[in-house]
Amino acid sequence: MSPMITSILILSLATGTIITMASFHWLLAWMGLELNTLAILPVISESHHPRATEASTKYFLTQAAASSLILFSSVMNAQATGQWSILQLEDPLAQTLLTVALAMKLGLAPAHFWLPEVLQGSSFKTGLIIITWQKLAPMTLLLLTWNQASMLTLMMMGSLSVAVGGLGGLNQTQLRKVIAFSSIAHLGWMATIITKSNKLALLNLTMYILISTPMMLSLTFSSTKTTQDLTTTWTTSPMLAPLTMMTLLSLGGLPPLSGFMPKWLTLEELLAQNMAPLATVLAVSTLLSLFFYLRLSYSLSVTLSPSPTKISSKWRLKPNTSTLPLSIALPPSILALPLTPLMKP
Repeated sequence: MSPMITSILILSLATGTIITMASFHWLLAWMGLELNTLAILPVISESHHPRATEASTKYFLTQAAASSLILFSSVMNAQATGQWSILQLEDPLAQTLLTVALAMKLGLAPAHFWLPEVLQGSSFKTGLIIITWQKLAPMTLLLLTWNQASMLTLMMMGSLSVAVGGLGGLNQTQLRKVIAFSSIAHLGWMATIITKSNKLALLNLTMYILISTPMMLSLTFSSTKTTQDLTTTWTTSPMLAPLTMMTLLSLGGLPPLSGFMPKWLTLEELLAQNMAPLATVLAVSTLLSLFFYLRLSYSLSVTLSPSPTKISSKWRLKPNTSTLPLSIALPPSILALPLTPLMKP
C-alpha cells in the first residue's frame, strides 16, 4: 500500500473517531462510526490473503449491522421524544437496542464471535488498531449514555464476557486469538463497572490500551504468532523476553504489576455497592484468563526451543523495526501500580 493511501486511511480513521467523540447528535455519531469502519477495511485486507479478505468481510458485516441498530434506536428515540441529542435517550426499547448495538461494536459476549476471527486474519499492527483505537468511538457513546443505557443488559453482557474471554482463550495456540479473547474479557470488566462508575470504566480502558500496545509491539518485533514461537523469542532479544512476560502477567492482572490496578479498584467499588456475588464471579472468571497468561509466560521464559549450539543468534542482527515506541510503552504497562491512590474515583 502506497504511503499516500496509508496516510489517507489513517487520517480517515482518526477523523471518524473524533467526529463520534465530539458529537451530541445521533446522526453525526453514526456518520463517524461509518467512516471509521470504512477506513479500517482496506487496512485489514491489505495482504490480499483469503483469510484477510474473509476477516474484512466479517468485520464489515458485523459493524454495519451494529451501525444499523444504532441508527434504528436513535430514530425510535427521536420518534418517541422528538430529540436527536445523545444525552436525551429516554425510550426504553431504544436504550436496550443501543446497548446491544454498542456491545456488538465492541465485541462483548454473546456478540463476540467476529473478534477472534477478524484478529486471526489480520496482521499484528492491524490487530493493535482493532483492539485499541477502534474501541474508542463506541466506548465514548457508552460513556455518554451510561446513565441511560440498559444497566441489566450491560451487567449481564459484562459478566458473561469475562467468563467467555477466560474460557475461550484456554484452548488457543494462536496468539492473535488469545489476544482477542483477552480483549473480550477486559471489555467485560469495563461494561460491568460502567453502570456504577464511569470513571473506573475509563480507567479500565486506559490501562487496557497502555498494556496491550507494548504487548502487540513486542510480538510484532519478535515475529511471534503461536505459543511455540514464544520459545525462540530470547534469540531475537534476550531483554525483550522477560519484559514481554511481565506485560502478559500485567494484562492478566497479577500484582504488583499495572494491570492489577483497574481490577482492584473495580472489585473495591462493586463491594462498596453491595454487589459481592458479581465481584466474586468476575474475580473467579479472571483466574481463567490468568491461567492462559501464565501458560504463555511459561512458554516464553522457562522453556527453550531445542536447537544446535552453533546456531547464529538473531539478536546479533540489527532489528528491522523501530524499538522507540516499544521502549516508551513498556514502563507504564508494568510499573503504574504505585499511582493507584491518585486513580480512586
